[in-house]
Amino acid sequence: MNLLLLAAAAAPKIVPSAAVTALPKGALPPNMPAGIPPAAAVAPKGWIALHWPWLTHGMAGIFLLSALALIFLLAIQTTKQEGLTGSIGGRVESTYRGRLGAEEQLKRITGIVAVFFVVFGFALSLTGI
Repeated sequence: MNLLLLAAAAAPKIVPSAAVTALPKGALPPNMPAGIPPAAAVAPKGWIALHWPWLTHGMAGIFLLSALALIFLLAIQTTKQEGLTGSIGGRVESTYRGRLGAEEQLKRITGIVAVFFVVFGFALSLTGI
């Protein structure tokens, strides 16, 4: 072992005694802060969230379901970009407005769900939950 370490371990340790002062019962030592730091400000709930919590939670549920439905509907749609194959290959689109195909119905449903998502998101931001 190192001789310096052995000498330090063998030397008696002299610790100055701290001056003990008697404090009254319940008093804080002088080195402690007197007060508790203030808590972070919590935003107050809105009137609707206080008085009709079932309504705000119902709207939050509809908002969540519309978000999940929107993700699903956007994931199953095909893209509109066909590149040059649609223009060179001569893709024919009918100008006659007959029954909507599956893609058009899916596009319409996606638009409706997107409107629900935006409206309920706006309403939830106003209710304060």
